[in-house]
Amino acid sequence: MVTSTGTSAPRTARAIARSELTSAILTSARAQVAEVGPAALSVRAVARDLGMASSAVYRYFPSRDELLTALLVLCYDELGERAEIADAGRPRDDFSGRWAALAHATRGWALEHPHDFALLFGSPVPGYAAPGTTVQPATRTTRLVVILLRDIEEAGAAPAALGPVSAAEHESLAGLRQFAGAPLSDDLVLRGLRAWSGLIGTLTLELFGHFANAIVDLDSYFEAMTRQLSPA
Repeated sequence: MVTSTGTSAPRTARAIARSELTSAILTSARAQVAEVGPAALSVRAVARDLGMASSAVYRYFPSRDELLTALLVLCYDELGERAEIADAGRPRDDFSGRWAALAHATRGWALEHPHDFALLFGSPVPGYAAPGTTVQPATRTTRLVVILLRDIEEAGAAPAALGPVSAAEHESLAGLRQFAGAPLSDDLVLRGLRAWSGLIGTLTLELFGHFANAIVDLDSYFEAMTRQLSPA
């Protein structure tokens, strides 16, 4: 609430207590997901962990699905904020540098929160359908990729096309062009898709141990992959 002087009104003790308890519930739920996986997330188990009656936790999150949704939003926003800060720290015309900053920020967050990364990009949770409230947080990082593509296009800095795109392939990209909100060449859209899917795929293989005995220096490998995947 804003007062007539334009300053924010002080938060009430009840609002502070509610915020702190909500944070505690989400922290407990996050730890539970790391231990047993999102499919086994339980509001009652969170209540036991916090020493609360389950009915009290249900007043904040009436179902497992609502608690899972809140976790998704929390994690997507954390990742998005990390990527946005990294992107903002690079000159706007340093397209390769912006991509590298975004990629390394995403990897940094993923390495710090591997179970959260698995929640966002791993197998769907059986019986759970993410509601529309997750869309905006979920697209914070990918929107940075789209903005980067638009800036590359507007600067006339797109690399030479890799090859012709068929009519069917062009139509298949309609949703992504609409998401971009600006004209983008099919080749640049495909480069952006390759960059993002390659980034998430590389991180998935790294975090789930699929590079064991194959890649000796994961940092150097990631650096090389980031360069190879750059849409600029």
